[in-house]
Amino acid sequence: MTTGLTDRPWRALRWLVLAPHADDETLGTGALIAQAAAAGRFAGLVYITDGSGSHAAAAGGARRLIATRRREGACALSRLTGTRRYRPFHLGWKDAAPLDPGSPKFDRSVLTLTSLCMRLRVDAIAVTARHEPHCDHAAAAELAYVVKGRAKRCIVVAEYCVWADRPDQRRYRAIRSGAISLGLRRYALQAHRSQLTASHGPGFRLPKAMHRMAARDILFVERRK
Repeated sequence: MTTGLTDRPWRALRWLVLAPHADDETLGTGALIAQAAAAGRFAGLVYITDGSGSHAAAAGGARRLIATRRREGACALSRLTGTRRYRPFHLGWKDAAPLDPGSPKFDRSVLTLTSLCMRLRVDAIAVTARHEPHCDHAAAAELAYVVKGRAKRCIVVAEYCVWADRPDQRRYRAIRSGAISLGLRRYALQAHRSQLTASHGPGFRLPKAMHRMAARDILFVERRK
């Protein structure tokens, strides 16, 4: 059985979205972001990596690519929320080089996010699923669960899939968002021009199949043992 985000207790939660890269927010939680923002329950968006790994030989170098992807992420977020009020936060991990849990830099990221959760009164964190095949996606999930354990408030972690299939329903229960206009979702994705076109030369290009996004998001919360 799938529960809706308008059902109790989900409709009362304030959501923070963790996205490993700029475009994951639209692909995985575009509907969640739009719904939470419209209800006044969106706390913010955090990008984990700097996005510098998508184009190794980008014109202008890595610094220009990082700046571009930051602008694209901010644009996508404003399109999803319908306002420029929200500005993404950036942890600045190097793309495709996730930090080791327990390392000083990882612990600093945990401290940054736990402080952010307190300041923004976060009740739920949406993050890429632990079984995602990309190392940054799996590391983001690891980070979210550590933050959940360290935070001085009750926080739910809800996983979302970008590249992976749905997790085992025996271990997770599914939470479904409301529907978003597919035109709006595509409009948000189009903000990520560096990931969709050859604007930065040879490198990653989001597969055409990934452009066909669903109207609703499905998030997965681990069942209590």
